Amino acid sequence: MDTHFLESFVVVAESSSMAEAARKLNMAPATLALRIRALEEELGFALVTRAGRAAKPTPAGDLLAQRAIGILRDLRDLRTLHEEGRPRGQIRLGVAQTAIATVLCDVLPLIARKYPDLEITVQKGSSAGVYAKLNNGEVDAGFLFHPPFRLPKSFAWRPLRAERYVVIASGAEDRTDPLELLWNRPLIRYDRSLWSGQIAENYLRQHRIRPNERIELDALDAIAVLVDRGLGISLVPDRALSWPGGLTITKYALPDPAPRRELGLLWPLASAHTRLIRILEEETISVL
Repeated sequence: MDTHFLESFVVVAESSSMAEAARKLNMAPATLALRIRALEEELGFALVTRAGRAAKPTPAGDLLAQRAIGILRDLRDLRTLHEEGRPRGQIRLGVAQTAIATVLCDVLPLIARKYPDLEITVQKGSSAGVYAKLNNGEVDAGFLFHPPFRLPKSFAWRPLRAERYVVIASGAEDRTDPLELLWNRPLIRYDRSLWSGQIAENYLRQHRIRPNERIELDALDAIAVLVDRGLGISLVPDRALSWPGGLTITKYALPDPAPRRELGLLWPLASAHTRLIRILEEETISVL
């Protein structure tokens, strides 16, 4: 049995349709349908019932999906066995969007050169999304920003970088006091559905600032462009990644204690991939 076919079926069982499963697997729906059909022929029973665009596992398919999750996890664990002391295996890594350019692009080439038998698959998303995947066992470790709550003791956290929040304004702005800017200028708000946006929101509440809110966005680059064009000011993390070129933006430091967001590596203490995750941790620290 091809384990890739089994993995594909598990995704189908967890999705609402073949099209949705195909999107998650980054393959054509017709190719996915052929995989499921081949698996059904090999096993000798139907795995999926279809009604229009919906796809639902049969009772037998549902049982297989439950068993397959454990089987596939065991196979991943077996791949972490070492051959002649050389680390090998697979790590499923969740990565917050900002960490892709600031950490991941530096770390992955280094690991590929030093550990050619170590495979890292990447799933990107928000920090909250990566944390949910860690809790659900969908990824083995994650680069994300520290959540706005205390982490469970079942997780290990390695802080990597802290980013202090600043007020950004157009270069044409005549005011220089960051708190005065927040009080008097239209605010381009960092999306409060994001953990990093919640840090900014908490700071405004702590200082009893009721901003003149103009727009709320989840993309820092877009916020910077709108600030440059004079639509308002914003309260954002002073990220390690450069702002888009050609912008004339002035950063104003907040008085201490200024809020910060902390980027780090998070993984379950009971992970079967601890040694491989430690390699990832060590190589990440070496390039920061």
